[in-house]
Amino acid sequence: MTRLKTLTAIGAVCAALLAPLGTALADSYSDIVAAKKIRIATDMAIPPSGMLDENLKPTGSDVETAQLLAKDWGLDLEFVATTGATRIPNLQTNKADIIISTLSVTPKRAEVIDFSVPYAALRSVIGAPKAAAISGWDDIKGQAVTVTRGTTQDTELTEIAAERGFTVTRYDDDATMVTAAVSGQAKMVATSATLVNQIGQRNADLAFEPKFDIRIFDLAIGIRKNEPELKAKLDEWVSANLKNGKLNEIYSKYHGSPLPPEMLK
Repeated sequence: MTRLKTLTAIGAVCAALLAPLGTALADSYSDIVAAKKIRIATDMAIPPSGMLDENLKPTGSDVETAQLLAKDWGLDLEFVATTGATRIPNLQTNKADIIISTLSVTPKRAEVIDFSVPYAALRSVIGAPKAAAISGWDDIKGQAVTVTRGTTQDTELTEIAAERGFTVTRYDDDATMVTAAVSGQAKMVATSATLVNQIGQRNADLAFEPKFDIRIFDLAIGIRKNEPELKAKLDEWVSANLKNGKLNEIYSKYHGSPLPPEMLK
């Protein structure tokens, strides 16, 4: 084989190897528009953010947020079934285009996905029955805290459990965790303040209530890495709908309180 043919062959091999990489790095916004459909991963077992009504239709604050996005962009909407643990894998394996599902912005998650600007907020708390004398970390030593697997609370409490002297019990979804708390099986939970209040309403005898804050998290739309056009379009959409009050209206409707004032600014 001549030198020219050899170089040509090498070039063809390199092009073949680089072609999939170029495809993988392509921005999906144009694909979404071309398909006239957006696939959004949303957990339907985390009321009031995602749930099914009496007619088994999706409802909740994240559901309405997703519906508003699809409507504003003139797209059909396909919800992708997910749990706390499968939200990011569904995105990474291209089963979903984006995530709208109480996804907290954390440094660890930012290593593997990108986020839009925050569209909502989540007050992460330790919740327990009203009669429980709990006001801080020292009060839960030697006890078990129940979390939903794959959530921010799972990650954060797992990292500090040994140091703080408590154990972590996990359920695969929020619905199962709520049932365990309502029945008295779970003595303490780490989740959103909204969900703790709902547990309290379902069992007035235990009267679960938020005991102390873990932290307040920004909630944002999850996006695959290296999709700048999609991120820019989502940032623009979120900012516009915070400014016009639509996202605050949706949040207040389901959570019973407005978004933090600093977010609305």
